[in-house]
Amino acid sequence: MKPGLGRGLDSLLKVYDNENEDVNASQSITKYDMRHGDVEKIDINKIYTNPNQPRKTFDKESLNELAESIKLHGLIQPIVVNQMPDGYMIIAGERRYRACKICGLKEIDAVVKNYTNKQIAEISIIENLQREDLNPVEIAKGIKKLMDEYGLTQEKVAERLGKSRSAIANSLRILSLYPEVLELVEKGKVSFGHAKILVAVTDYALQLMLAKKIAKDKLTVRDLEKEVDSILGNKKKKKLPKLPSEELQDFISELQRKLGTKVNVIGNDKKGRIYIDYYSQDDLDRLYDIILRR
Repeated sequence: MKPGLGRGLDSLLKVYDNENEDVNASQSITKYDMRHGDVEKIDINKIYTNPNQPRKTFDKESLNELAESIKLHGLIQPIVVNQMPDGYMIIAGERRYRACKICGLKEIDAVVKNYTNKQIAEISIIENLQREDLNPVEIAKGIKKLMDEYGLTQEKVAERLGKSRSAIANSLRILSLYPEVLELVEKGKVSFGHAKILVAVTDYALQLMLAKKIAKDKLTVRDLEKEVDSILGNKKKKKLPKLPSEELQDFISELQRKLGTKVNVIGNDKKGRIYIDYYSQDDLDRLYDIILRR
């Protein structure tokens, strides 16, 4: 099962509205109301797409079907735009906007917002994360992008997506899997449930072997738990190696991001080892510069 995202986009937009309240307190009541959901009819030629929209491709057949539906029933859900000096930039609803253009509509229903460029960028990524066809790796990378590019903590991302911090942490942890294993997750041959268990298997060859076995033999999550238990020589699930604490795993993830290479930990908060992978002399020199020449 795919890890779901808890909030609808309307709920997420309210988060940004609340953030703007102090900044825009002096604005007129008309603009305040528009940011909170008033719908306007806007000249479609004054609207343009967001060049930084994460979604770049739109199925032509699907767009034509939506256009036919709009011809028959009208635009049921208005798009969301940001008022700009040169017109209105789409925040959410580019697919509906494209379908309306196919229909030849002159005006389109839109909710007008007043967000900063940073907020627009965050919303675009979050809207992309809410697509139903995203796999667990795409979701994890989207969350990581929110954190890396916009300085959001796990708590802030959890707030934006209406999820618990532990759910966000679990999504991010699968990015520590080896590339070949991540590829199997992306292809749907290894589920998110499987991936969470494989994170605890730090040996490269063993992790890859188990991932391939999941794909080939259609192992259930419970099957995988038994397989790991058997390989490690334990008879009871409770004796399986425990993951390090969330704080230590977060530290390893951050170290891996900053060093740009695979980082593993064996042990716990009190005692253990940290392994840093390198793949060539140049790679070793690069790590040397990062660690010792700051």
